[in-house]
Amino acid sequence: MATTPETDRRSLARVAGTSFIGTTIEWYDFFIYANATALVFGTLFFPRLSPTAGTLASLSTFAVGFLARPLGGVLMGHFGDRVGRRSVLVASLMIMGGATILIGLLPTYDSIGVWAPILLVTLRFVQGLGVGGEWGGAVLVAVEHAPPSRRGFYGSFPQMGVPAGIIASNLVFLGLSSVLSREQFLAWGWRVPFLLSAALIAVGLYARVRIAESPVFLEARRRRPDARMPVVELLRGHWRRVVLVGLAFMAANTIGYTTIVYVLSYATGALRMERTTVLLLVLFASVAQLVATPLLSALSDRVGRRRVFVAGAALSLLWAAPMFLLLDTRNAALGLIGLTGAVIFLSGMYGPQAAIASELFPTRVRYSGASLGYQISTITGGAVAPLIATALYARTGTSMSVAFYLAVVCLISLVAVLLVPETRGTSLTAGDDPTRAPARS
Repeated sequence: MATTPETDRRSLARVAGTSFIGTTIEWYDFFIYANATALVFGTLFFPRLSPTAGTLASLSTFAVGFLARPLGGVLMGHFGDRVGRRSVLVASLMIMGGATILIGLLPTYDSIGVWAPILLVTLRFVQGLGVGGEWGGAVLVAVEHAPPSRRGFYGSFPQMGVPAGIIASNLVFLGLSSVLSREQFLAWGWRVPFLLSAALIAVGLYARVRIAESPVFLEARRRRPDARMPVVELLRGHWRRVVLVGLAFMAANTIGYTTIVYVLSYATGALRMERTTVLLLVLFASVAQLVATPLLSALSDRVGRRRVFVAGAALSLLWAAPMFLLLDTRNAALGLIGLTGAVIFLSGMYGPQAAIASELFPTRVRYSGASLGYQISTITGGAVAPLIATALYARTGTSMSVAFYLAVVCLISLVAVLLVPETRGTSLTAGDDPTRAPARS
């Protein structure tokens, strides 16, 4: 059956929608853990520690997921570059979802003692493996199907899964908070968001098995044999770009997890704000990010990836202190302005990331390159950001120390992205010619 522009548009819309839905489900799973980390895990799994020590221990379990993500990126990148994008995306969703459901069934410290935090850390590690392979596959499916002139825009659909996942997870927690007492929430209510994941996984799997394999991947495999060890070939020929991607993407991860995780514990703890109020602030800010991400990604298709990214990094650097000054007023409206500004500016970095990571690497190692570079940024940024922010505030007693930390990270990413070549307009198949040796960069 011949394809028509209408069927091509329909197929592209299906790919974009599937990328968005699947990624939203995976990040919903990831962020309900983040919410539970900030709100209840310290009490339920580390009850013998002081409140501050319990929060730090709880945040440490959150960080474990990030430590697993590069391993997940390498493993799934290997199979994604050899077998294909679609099958690996299905596997990542099953791994992530299965671990999430098991967390919802996990006994607490009062029931099984020290085994409770041990099992929690183990399941968090498995979550990290799943999400470690998710990002690279989701963005490649979107970008490799997209028209060359709109790769930034279509690459933003999996990126939009992050704020959508935050919105979904916060809505569930807000709904539970409105109908349950704190005692009920601690007793069993916190499990509901994890168990709801079962239904969402079924939806995501149905969507993913129906999409077509990436045409760019299929053409590259036809023209040239698969790399036997994609990550080895990647690190031999493209290690500098992997490092630059890791450093450039670090700021968006740091700011993102500061606003998602640290602000929850900081505002409800140090600032004594109501939990429902803080969840609403994060939710409304995430709506702003959901809108800003595709708009700024589409802008990168017109003016270039690096221009949009540099503007996002510079504005994020300048906004770090105002964000905390506004939060510290304990005024909900001013706090919302602070968080909204932060997520809009980080969207200038986060939105174009999908296209940048896809366009920097040749097809035969693209899954491995995009995944490894991005997951490096999640360790140097997202994994440690809530821990560092909590420790800085505990030591200094002022949020300005946290703001300074964010500003330094933004400066590092700003320098790194200036060393990354502009990728808008590059061919995704430029490095796939079988008559040419792999380029080193």
